[in-house]
Amino acid sequence: MPPPRSPALAAIGMTLNRSTGVPVSRQIYQAIREAILSGQLGSGVRLPSSRALAAELGVSRTTTLYAYERRRDEGYLEGRAGAGTTVALLRVPRTPSVAPDTAGARPRLSAQGTRLAGIRWWTRGAETAEARPRAFPVGQPALDAFPTDLWTRLLVRRSRRSSHALLSYQSPAGYRPLREAIAGYVGLARGVRCTPDQVIVVSGAQAALSLTARLLLDQGDDAWVEDPGYYGARGAIVSAGATPVPVPVDREGLDVDAGRRRAPGARLVYVTPSHQFPLGVVMSLPRRLALLEHARDAGTYIVEDDYDSEYRHVGDPLPSLQGLDSAGRVIYVGSFSKVLFPALRIGFVVVPEHLVDAFVSGHRFAAVHAPVLEQATLADFIAEGHFARHVRRMRALYAHRAATLAGAVHAELDGVLSVAPPAAGLHLIGWLPPETDDAAAAVRASRHGVEVQPVSAHALEPYERPGLLLGYAATPEAEIVAGVRRLAASLSARPVSATPRRARPPAPARPRTR
Repeated sequence: MPPPRSPALAAIGMTLNRSTGVPVSRQIYQAIREAILSGQLGSGVRLPSSRALAAELGVSRTTTLYAYERRRDEGYLEGRAGAGTTVALLRVPRTPSVAPDTAGARPRLSAQGTRLAGIRWWTRGAETAEARPRAFPVGQPALDAFPTDLWTRLLVRRSRRSSHALLSYQSPAGYRPLREAIAGYVGLARGVRCTPDQVIVVSGAQAALSLTARLLLDQGDDAWVEDPGYYGARGAIVSAGATPVPVPVDREGLDVDAGRRRAPGARLVYVTPSHQFPLGVVMSLPRRLALLEHARDAGTYIVEDDYDSEYRHVGDPLPSLQGLDSAGRVIYVGSFSKVLFPALRIGFVVVPEHLVDAFVSGHRFAAVHAPVLEQATLADFIAEGHFARHVRRMRALYAHRAATLAGAVHAELDGVLSVAPPAAGLHLIGWLPPETDDAAAAVRASRHGVEVQPVSAHALEPYERPGLLLGYAATPEAEIVAGVRRLAASLSARPVSATPRRARPPAPARPRTR
């Protein structure tokens, strides 16, 4: 019969396991720490001597001495002559009776944090990684067609050639050769009027939106946002403590007159004029001029998010709104995430000359600067002509995939989903029958292995026309056809009826894709 264990050792509940590969000394001091933090060993409790502990556990005294000494060094134990080893006087935090993630507890967020956490945004139905491509992710480029080997060679070459200057801190405005390349590209391709000094490189378009909102909006300010529109813009505005004001979008783009009625004193306007997200319409020239006139007269700044205008399948890319601005009111935002690959967190913002110093300083205190090695590699990619060639290839590929998707939908979902080949971008909209719950349809599609987004998820106010966003750029042709068949199975499984929708405030004609 084994000898009885000491009370302290019993409180620890120590059981050694020599088959785990964890050293015995480590098991001992981990058990002591856990017993103290859990309250099993209270302050002042005397532990058995290292010799007695070694005898009870059947280990060498050296092992127990090491465990005791380590915990003394960390402040958990105290050792005094004649008093042996005791638990130090500690104020151990009490374990809450209700776990923070249970229904009975709520995180203590700021008012602004609560608003930010409450913004609706749509993610794929299943977040688990899959081995094969999943139709139809929105906003994803064709990673299967990206020249990975070429990019890797450029990245390795740039890494080997990196000087001490490139490895040090850089200007918050960004790597100068990349800023020069961006200014040249947007000037030729998008009609943006700027110098390299007006270009600030940031970590993606979302970083550009957040930086702009923080610099130009005060607590409680109003900012126009397209409705339906990009939830990332709403998040940036809320993060700045301001209020997003939904402004309807019709076939000509943002309704400027409606914006004036709803919030005439708004400090900021967010628009996607060249290819509105998610509806895909193009802002007409009269609307562009009206918006510029309003911004000039009201002292408002316009944020032009040009997120995917490189990919226009009919005709040439449309000139930017910024190119029409003569009053210095437009801030132009671009990104390489959808042109190259999403993990490349490099975007840029082109600002009026009078805002350059403020934006450079604001970026310095927000992020210092974007990753420099990637900036230098991208500058090489553009300067050597690879970027222009890649965009040309992707235009042809995306036009073909868009036509494949539209044809498959017509063949498999005629009368259930109404689509037209898109004129630009990386996704199209399939319009559902009236009174359909597009959010429920998207969830059911996910269960059939299809990733789509409901139009309603991008609207601040109830939107009267249900539809699904289907991205085609990242989906190979064979998977497009198979994905449409799975989508057809999900939509025909049973009717998806919506609860009656509240009437939307009077707005112009229904939006449509072009």
